[in-house]
Amino acid sequence: MAKATKSFVCQSCGAAYTRWQGKCDSCNEWNTIAEEAPREVMPKGVSGGKGGRSIAFVDLKGTGTPPPRRSTTIGELDRVCGGGLVAGAAILVGGDPGIGKSTLLLEACGKLAAHATCVYITGEEAVDQVRLRAQRLGYANANVKLAAATNVRDIVASLDEAGAADVVVIDSIQTMFSDTADSAPGTVTQVRTCAHELIRVAKRRGFTLFLVGHVTKEGTLAGPRVLEHMVDTVLYFEGDRGHQFRILRAVKNRFGPTDEIGVFEMTDGGLKEVLNPSALFLAERRGNVSGSCVFAGIEGTRPVLVEIQALVAPSALGTPRRAVVGWDSARLNMIIAVMEARGGLAFGAHDIYLNVAGGLRISEPAADLAVAAALVSAFSGDPVPADAVVFGEIGLSGEVRAVAQRDLRLKEAAKLGFHQAWMPRQARDAAKARGKDDTKSGLALKDMGHVQDVMSQFASVAGMQNFQRGGH
Repeated sequence: MAKATKSFVCQSCGAAYTRWQGKCDSCNEWNTIAEEAPREVMPKGVSGGKGGRSIAFVDLKGTGTPPPRRSTTIGELDRVCGGGLVAGAAILVGGDPGIGKSTLLLEACGKLAAHATCVYITGEEAVDQVRLRAQRLGYANANVKLAAATNVRDIVASLDEAGAADVVVIDSIQTMFSDTADSAPGTVTQVRTCAHELIRVAKRRGFTLFLVGHVTKEGTLAGPRVLEHMVDTVLYFEGDRGHQFRILRAVKNRFGPTDEIGVFEMTDGGLKEVLNPSALFLAERRGNVSGSCVFAGIEGTRPVLVEIQALVAPSALGTPRRAVVGWDSARLNMIIAVMEARGGLAFGAHDIYLNVAGGLRISEPAADLAVAAALVSAFSGDPVPADAVVFGEIGLSGEVRAVAQRDLRLKEAAKLGFHQAWMPRQARDAAKARGKDDTKSGLALKDMGHVQDVMSQFASVAGMQNFQRGGH
């Protein structure tokens, strides 16, 4: 038998090293590398066990009908999961502490208990603490099986029986430990080993497995990245604990669309789903205020209208401040540079603040035009028309590019009572080429081919000395 080799593993990213060092070269974190139990290395040419058995292959078409998706009766959760829960699926739910992960999953178990066997296993709380939360949520009499356990061997032995459970919640995977791995709970080896054992029994017995995961200070799921590859679906719970809105976002889904979102509102009685997020995000909007613009966005398959707010104020600092909430700060700097170079506006001596109202985070480039309109409005003091929605991508030469899902954006805007839309010129030309009638949307469409077309919508900008009316 060959000599066992030492293993040093980064507890942040899972990178392995042959010796200890202070900084991980993979994730650049300090003091995260720890020694783990050595593994036995077999001599070259010697097998580690008996010969493998031949596996049985089956046809892709199959002979039976797969079980239907199981609905949680929580519409927003079903939407994010792709239409319901799939038997044998492993779902990883991550989010900041106190954001509502345990609350949502306990509510789902309470609703599912009427027609399914639900098991809730906690490693962070006592059973009585879970009962107190269930009582507050109104599910004190729900037929949910509770247990406080952290040993994965015991959990697997309890679940590895036919009909033992239909839905299982593990809260959380970082508190679980396996006695086959010689390391502390929460380390890379333990998280990987425990998740592997739990997912394997879920696939074998056909129950849906929810794994609650902690997140790091950067907002990513703690533990090895391989954990996200092992599960079928990864859901992130986003939002500020001081804000009532919560966004459940799917970043990976083998059984449905990715980047789908579900919107919830945190109340005294738990999380309540929001059926019309656009109306809720715009509920407190005030019209005829400079720096405010409504963006018609797409989150997954759902059109969402949100308010983008901008504030431009003279700066008393040598380096003006740029603060962004809910959008990419690097993209804001790019939009500012384009408007200065291609539009002639001078933001150099001004502080700029940008905020996406409602706690939603926007990542699609289609918000460029709405951000530009909000900035020009805040700079000039002229408000964007209260009945207008804006969407479009801006290139470095100042041109406004077409974006996808144009018809869905316009339909959602018309449903909420808007009367005009500022949109890319190329999108309208493409629609005409396909033979589509823009008048059916009921909106007055304004073509935007360049950032100067956006500036021309504001009367005060035309009189500014630094506004250049050159052609484009």
